[in-house]
Amino acid sequence: MARLTGRRLLFAAPILLVVTFGVFAIAAASPFDPVKAYAGTAALGADAETLARLRENLGVERPFVSRWWDWLTAALGGDFGQSSVMRQPVTQVIGERLVWSALLCAVAFAVAVLTGTVLGVLAARRPGSVLDRVVTSLAYALEAAPVFWLSLLAIWLMALQWGVLPAGGLTDTASEQVTFGQVARHIVLPAGILALSQLPWFTLYVRQGVGDALAEDPVRGARARGVSERTVLLGHALRSGLLPVLTLVGSRVPELITGALLVETVFSWPGIAAATVEAATAVDFPLLAGLTTLATAAVLLGNLLADLLYGLFDPRVKFHDM
Repeated sequence: MARLTGRRLLFAAPILLVVTFGVFAIAAASPFDPVKAYAGTAALGADAETLARLRENLGVERPFVSRWWDWLTAALGGDFGQSSVMRQPVTQVIGERLVWSALLCAVAFAVAVLTGTVLGVLAARRPGSVLDRVVTSLAYALEAAPVFWLSLLAIWLMALQWGVLPAGGLTDTASEQVTFGQVARHIVLPAGILALSQLPWFTLYVRQGVGDALAEDPVRGARARGVSERTVLLGHALRSGLLPVLTLVGSRVPELITGALLVETVFSWPGIAAATVEAATAVDFPLLAGLTTLATAAVLLGNLLADLLYGLFDPRVKFHDM
């Protein structure tokens, strides 16, 4: 396990280097003007000399390779630079917002895994039944539905039509402090929609894995010996059927992050989505590089976690062969 983790970490270093270099290259080719984004409405009445001086102060006229190298050397020492659009250090921007994005993703992921497991097992018990067809059909329908469309539909139905849940934000409008009750109410819609976007994959994987396990000879032998159906399902088929889901955990991390960005934007959730959008439109090199590095590291860690879990729970898999 330690050798696998070490190899993956060494493999991650050049990937992060390439990703951050690509961010600076793409941002340099962006049509957005970072000076006008920094100055805001004041740039409309500023003269050319003032804008030129501001460009020099921000260093936007320098080659992007030089800016990338300066950022990289500082980042290796723990300094990710100053965000021009947020007027804060990048580490502070990420620290303030990451906790809410992590909470949203954790709740949504837990709901998707638990609900998908239950629905997949129920569908696999009787292949071809009405329940199996309904669950499978809904899973394919949700798989094709865009996240932003589901978000807007949820706001229209739950907030505007029925008024049972808030339409967005972290707390109520007139609230001056963050309370557990308000966060719990406000997270229901965004976490629910994000979970729905991941639910079809877990449902279909569990259904296929448990269905294949129920058709194996050891399970048939257990049934022939008179073992109860509950023991056969939970003790034999489910344990074997959930192994493919472990690999799905890592592969769904990129789409979970992408879906979280869309959900946070629609529901005005104070996570890293708003910071990512502002950093991209304002060509905020340090903040954009920091957020992209964070997302890339999350994907790499998700893949590593999936491999470690698969190696721990599947005796047929050896860490030295991975």
